[in-house]
Amino acid sequence: MRDNLRFDHGCRRTWLILPLAALMLAAGCRDHRPSAVGRVPTSAAAAAKAPGYLKPEERPDAIALLPPPPAPGSREADADATKYRELKPLEGTARWALAHADSNLKFPEAPNAFACALGIRIDPKTTPRLYTLLHRSIIDAGQSTYPAKLKYNRTRPFVDTGDPTCVPEDEEVLHGNGSYPSGHASLGYVWAEVLAEVAPDRAAALRERGYQFGKSRAVCRVHYQSDVDAGRAVGAAVMPILRANAEYRADVEAAKIEARKARVLGPDPGSACDAEAAALRPTATQPGVTP
Repeated sequence: MRDNLRFDHGCRRTWLILPLAALMLAAGCRDHRPSAVGRVPTSAAAAAKAPGYLKPEERPDAIALLPPPPAPGSREADADATKYRELKPLEGTARWALAHADSNLKFPEAPNAFACALGIRIDPKTTPRLYTLLHRSIIDAGQSTYPAKLKYNRTRPFVDTGDPTCVPEDEEVLHGNGSYPSGHASLGYVWAEVLAEVAPDRAAALRERGYQFGKSRAVCRVHYQSDVDAGRAVGAAVMPILRANAEYRADVEAAKIEARKARVLGPDPGSACDAEAAALRPTATQPGVTP
């Protein structure tokens, strides 16, 4: 039954972004969700256009870094089931719509998931070095999770439960893509840390947004909480290696100058930030849900 989580793993059941305000209007009405036009899976799309900062052999070893995913019947698997049930009431809410928006890793839109926290929009014309910084680091963050994904090939929550996700247009691709660890959560951690170096005065807001970016995957039912936690651990392992890279450091310094100028010249992220803040605010209709 749909309402009962199964952890037997016996059966195994690309990015268009819309303004958050429009997504909110559509929340709760699956027939009006965006189509699959123009969507491409994960960080591989970015890797096809530009290199990361790190060579494959320089990336952290996710298999050595992480324990295996929770075994069926374990306390960790029970904790995943509890978190899944806790987040279930968010289906159809503004937070659900934001989780859909956060699923988009297609450039040039993807980095602007962090625009409100950063205080400026990220654009290849007005902030080219900042744009490059995020375009290259998505590869290091996302591809670092792949060895563990391939090794464990954990099924995703919506496959185990039969519940709908916030990204029905992605379900066919995600069905055959390992759940542990979460590449999005790794990326959310890395982008938050990268941007905190670019704008230290915004560090707290950026790190919170990175946390929420990872949480969106659990809200969306495409990752278990342990997948998200493991993805963040991979992201944390990526950062010290990135910081030791000379090209990365040069781009950070250039991006700092761009960000300072962009704050003066604008444009700012706009009214969508009010909608984002509302989506992330806990409400009385979401008992037990923490931001």
